[in-house]
Amino acid sequence: MVKVDQKAKSWGIFVAFNELSGIRNGYPEFERAISEFEREYSKGDLEGLKDDPVVRAYRDFYWRIGIDPTKTRPAGEALRRRLMRDGKLPRISFIVDVGNVVSAKTLVPIGIYDRKKFVEEPVITISEGGEEFLGIGKKKVERVQPGVPIMLSGKAVMHIYPHRDSLLTSVDDKTTDVLVVCAGVPGVPESLVKQACDEVKDLLVKYGSAQVVKDTQIA
Repeated sequence: MVKVDQKAKSWGIFVAFNELSGIRNGYPEFERAISEFEREYSKGDLEGLKDDPVVRAYRDFYWRIGIDPTKTRPAGEALRRRLMRDGKLPRISFIVDVGNVVSAKTLVPIGIYDRKKFVEEPVITISEGGEEFLGIGKKKVERVQPGVPIMLSGKAVMHIYPHRDSLLTSVDDKTTDVLVVCAGVPGVPESLVKQACDEVKDLLVKYGSAQVVKDTQIA
């Protein structure tokens, strides 16, 4: 169960989430699904993407949290741009690739976390400052500045909202049980964020034989 506390809610933050277990590697079957998606979504107006209302909403939120979205793009926009530019999405692992496909389609940032790597239920809040965070791809622990949206499990920072995940709770090749969190901000329809979470769930069930532990909920 993911909770969004009142401080985060006052920023307009909300999430959709679900939990799944028993996930198997969905390749090579999932490769066909990705290829079909790439053919469909690689077309489009790359220059006009910035004017999409969903992209606009996430960009506005990035400005609010002190990030220039023209330099560090929201995840869904970045994936869609890569697809439009190169015609392909990256291949990392089955679980991660499922999240990337749905994020590129819906433009909603999606975090997928290994359920066995944290114990206390996640809470999205606003940082007090000084919380430790080890980002994916980083070797050094960072100290979070005050006034930053974060997702905590106990005192551990799992996620800097809505754009960076912790190495400590990240999925790997041995991951079988996951928490899926889809990030909502002001101006993004709740129905779209829920749809994104449902689509991740459906793909993990269809191609990875996952079992649904907790169906999609809004917090």
